Amino acid sequence: DFGRQVAQQVSRGAADRGILICTTGIGMSILANKYPGIRAALVQDLETARTSREHNDVNILVLAGAKTDRVLACQILEIWLETPFGGGRHQRRIDKITEIERALGTSRNRDDGENAKEF
Repeated sequence: DFGRQVAQQVSRGAADRGILICTTGIGMSILANKYPGIRAALVQDLETARTSREHNDVNILVLAGAKTDRVLACQILEIWLETPFGGGRHQRRIDKITEIERALGTSRNRDDGENAKEF
């Protein structure tokens, strides 16, 4: 239920980013990535926290509650929140993902909330 709420808010543009936690993080990752415009990533180390944002403009951070101790989770969160999207050569990847969403009919336009489907 929480995964759905967070993914909907980010997908609609009501929130820029979201954070989800479940036992392994896998279920939340699968769920969140069903929503248009969502790029959710299960992050379990500091380098992936940085590159998920810098290279992939991940907008939902997923943590594995049973696999990530509290100190590491806080460090991951801090890096993830502070790291901006790098753009440049990485923008091509985001553009390709967006084009695939359009081709599949699952894209959304943040400028027009009416295009976002209700799930």
